[in-house]
Amino acid sequence: MKKVFADLSTPAVVAGFVAVLVGYTSSVAIVFQAAQALGATPAQTASWMWALGLAMGLSTIALSGWTRQPVLTAWSTPGAALLAATQGIPLPEATGAFVVCALLIIAAGATGAFERVMDKVPMAIAAALLAGVLARFGLDAVLAVRTAPGLVLGMGVAFLVGRRAWPRYAVPGTLVAGIVLAALQGRLGLAALQTVDWGWTAPQWVTPRFSIAALVGIALPLFIITMASQNLPGVAAQRAAGYRTPVSPVITATGVTTLLLAPFGAFAINLAAITAAICMSSEAHEDPARRYTAAIAAGVFYVLLGLAGGAVAGLLAAFPRELVAAVAGLALIGTIAGGLATALKDEQHRDAAAITFLVTLSGVSMAGIGSAFWGVVAGSVALLVQHWRPLR
Repeated sequence: MKKVFADLSTPAVVAGFVAVLVGYTSSVAIVFQAAQALGATPAQTASWMWALGLAMGLSTIALSGWTRQPVLTAWSTPGAALLAATQGIPLPEATGAFVVCALLIIAAGATGAFERVMDKVPMAIAAALLAGVLARFGLDAVLAVRTAPGLVLGMGVAFLVGRRAWPRYAVPGTLVAGIVLAALQGRLGLAALQTVDWGWTAPQWVTPRFSIAALVGIALPLFIITMASQNLPGVAAQRAAGYRTPVSPVITATGVTTLLLAPFGAFAINLAAITAAICMSSEAHEDPARRYTAAIAAGVFYVLLGLAGGAVAGLLAAFPRELVAAVAGLALIGTIAGGLATALKDEQHRDAAAITFLVTLSGVSMAGIGSAFWGVVAGSVALLVQHWRPLR
């Protein structure tokens, strides 16, 4: 514990906060829709946020502290979208499907099957995948100029000045500048804080029931899209940043965390990619060996989010959408550039990496699986076609 506090820095804490801010505001609405689609009551919906906050926070703190690497977990956003589109399956049966999904994730990690698949993905493809996933946030930051030009351009100037004058504090300075500008423009939703419930969230147990309909309609699709659309780019993000995190134990841990908290609403926990990239960037800490503290800081914020879900939700909701988009895009510029540099460095893999980047950036989704998976598939096919040699 002493080492963690010794390695901790203000930029690391801010990077952890930005990661939570981006992860929460970008997809929490989908989680609420998922809970409502399954017939959850308001108390059960609050329990979902309690379970997800604790699951992400405690697993992030434990895994980052154990590996001394930035290992950030997240809820499965495409999984939440799948649940939001589900009809006719009651909450107890859906909870049973969460349990089955957790067991499948544990099996994928404990057997080493998922790690063996990841070991076959070339670094150029992994780096292009990461750049494609993150570039969408860079584009969102640019597009936010259309609706809030003064705010976004002001934050951009603060970032450039910060990178020149105090590089380690460029992102914290940009966040502070954004908050000040938003307050001056009257864009902070402070009025909403008056209706915030400042009490602790109470967990609600739902006894799992198992059915074939929930197994086929929820458990199997939830497992597939969580592994393909979330864990795959999560591992790619770590490797592109130069971290060799032990994949199998980490994946197993996310499955165990999901299993333990599934009855309270933790439908699927997986490795993060976008928010993890914020904690793995040079803005989090100039020393890569100390960036794990940014992930631990994010884990603490996630735990607070779970324990006092209503209060923290109100605080985060006060930030305008454009501020969140701008700070996320600016914080990820270095990681996007590094991913593209690694992906395109080797001329032998350059075409395949470019295809992976473009397909991933497109956001195309087929069979319920997101573009990250299809980007890897497209890049792998390109490599196979370019470098295949017939057996003599």
